[in-house]
Amino acid sequence: MTSSSTGTAALVEVAAEQWDPLLERIGCSDAYLLRGYVESARLLERGRPLLLHLSEDGGDVVFALILREIDGGPGRLDAITPYGYGGPVAVGPEPPVERFYELYESWCRSAGVVSTFIRFHPLFANQRQAPTGVHVERLADTIAWSLDPELDLFAGLHPKHRNKVRKARTAGLEITVHESPPSLSEFAALYDATMSRLGADEFYFFPPDYWQALADGLGERIVLVEARFGDELAAAALCFATRPWLHYHVSGTSERGREAAAANLVLFEAACWGQNQGLEQFHLGGGAGGREDTLFHFKQRFFPDGRREASVGKLVHDAEAYRALTGLPEVRLDGYFPAYRES
Repeated sequence: MTSSSTGTAALVEVAAEQWDPLLERIGCSDAYLLRGYVESARLLERGRPLLLHLSEDGGDVVFALILREIDGGPGRLDAITPYGYGGPVAVGPEPPVERFYELYESWCRSAGVVSTFIRFHPLFANQRQAPTGVHVERLADTIAWSLDPELDLFAGLHPKHRNKVRKARTAGLEITVHESPPSLSEFAALYDATMSRLGADEFYFFPPDYWQALADGLGERIVLVEARFGDELAAAALCFATRPWLHYHVSGTSERGREAAAANLVLFEAACWGQNQGLEQFHLGGGAGGREDTLFHFKQRFFPDGRREASVGKLVHDAEAYRALTGLPEVRLDGYFPAYRES
């Protein structure tokens, strides 16, 4: 499907079987853009996965998104990037970024897309390429841990984290790194128990089929780092490895594991694994809800110099429909977006 075109330049909806090969061809196979990941994320956002692509002589722009139906708005849709990071990603010496956004705006209007919410990707830093029509909102930074082979990862830890890693090592924990684990069921149970203990928002209690979709969709790109007391799973970190980066996705820790600082150890061991694999950065993400909170500071202590700018983007393509859906006289881009989905 093509939204708009000028000469040979067209915004194209990429067929499912061509999605990952296209990303590989243009050197943009990041985990959060891959078809398998977006297919799993649709179970959280409840919509249809889509990859849009614009190619010109100077380069390419791709945008992985999920289209969602809007309750109370027959025939109306909105777009959101999958849980994690994404947004339009440009590659090449002179990629057609501005033209992409122009064609995307036309595509949205013709497709009945009322609004778009973008979680920009801190490692691509693609928020810096967003044109003035995109409302870019800065969040607290995320942390990207350099895996430069010349770095001593342990020496680079904040002193408190070095002590935590030492504590975990002396507690008798055994570390295992599983590449392409056959099942995520044990991890999912630990994750759910952790979210319950922390009183997490309902969104973060993922449905059982989400974990299977992840395992099926990302396969060999999944890295699961476990810490055990014998047969007891004390902590585990679920990561995605797509060169040149390693992404931390989610983790879980038992009460006994928390007391033994097992979470510190599994993330440190994940970083060591990534460094040995020749990966360049381990993206730990940021705080809960994009805030500079205790979770953010926990991550920052692994690599204090690793701040990366994080932002979201908001676009309204049909102001009249947006106002009708919100029941408000004007379109506001501050606060929860899109406002008509706030419960």
